[in-house]
Amino acid sequence: MLIRSGYDIIFEYPAPTPVIAMLYMHPSRDPSVHQSDYLLVDPQVKISGYTDGFGNRCARMIAPAGQLRLWNQAVVEDSGQPDRQRTDAVEHEIHDLPDETLSFLIASRYCEVDRMLDIAWQLFGNTPKGWGRVQSVCDFVNQHIHFDYLQARSTRTAYEAYQERVGVCRDFTHLAVTLCRCLNIPARYCTGYLGDIGVPPSQDPMDFSAWFEAYLGGKWHTFDARNNTPRIGRILMARGRDAADVALLTAFGMSRLDRFTVWSDEVTERDLRVE
Repeated sequence: MLIRSGYDIIFEYPAPTPVIAMLYMHPSRDPSVHQSDYLLVDPQVKISGYTDGFGNRCARMIAPAGQLRLWNQAVVEDSGQPDRQRTDAVEHEIHDLPDETLSFLIASRYCEVDRMLDIAWQLFGNTPKGWGRVQSVCDFVNQHIHFDYLQARSTRTAYEAYQERVGVCRDFTHLAVTLCRCLNIPARYCTGYLGDIGVPPSQDPMDFSAWFEAYLGGKWHTFDARNNTPRIGRILMARGRDAADVALLTAFGMSRLDRFTVWSDEVTERDLRVE
């Protein structure tokens, strides 16, 4: 399966402003890219790249005063299979976990592990360990939070999402990640493209999506508390402890969003030849 994904975003800045952009596909996707993944900027500015501590590809630039357009389009090959399910995956004792997973057990900006510890064990202390426990967390979060774009709030934490019972995909993900960490299961936040492939098309405008990975049975496995069903065509852009680590654009100054368009659709070789 071929998937064409991209975005067209315009910000306006009142003055020259340093910016960090995390608008590339994750390096793990490089082998599947058929048409290159470039960050295009208008007006042209100097861009320097680096890889952050979580392995995400980042760009630094200084946005000039006025409008700055960022856009990108790439074609990637995908298996066409839904997220893999490994229902026999087991939990690890903390002393058996690899060192690199330990940072995904502790509290972070949006995931108040200490505040939700008792809640998590009251809700899930008697659930089967392993895959079943993480799936129970996803089932709970999916039913507990009402999805509503109009009530999105960039400062909402996992505990606030639990209390308010409303949010968008990042809130579903923060709450599920926090509950897993409370249960001693490493969980990391993921963001990227998730088009309506293999499911009825949504009437809502497309956005970047959030999901998470839990460490079970010696591997990281994909879970999605918002959709709560295996999906086709998930394309990773960045991973981190929570949304603060994977902000797609960080401006060190004032800015205003003027355009935000995202797409991720299945295409054929013939579609590409016609173009």
